[in-house]
Amino acid sequence: MRYKVVETSEVTDDNLETLINQWTGQGWRYDSVKFAMREGNRRPGMAFIFFTREETDQVTSA
Repeated sequence: MRYKVVETSEVTDDNLETLINQWTGQGWRYDSVKFAMREGNRRPGMAFIFFTREETDQVTSA
């Protein structure tokens, strides 16, 4: 199993959707998303999107 983590500081629905569609379109399988919160703010400052793929699958670099 191979893992990919994509980090973004633009935490909007449009950006997260774009990133998920981009990486799943390259053969990665969406696993989860984790948010890092900003101190004193209710909106996340960063998001980490996790993907997986089988070791035998062709890996595309970004």
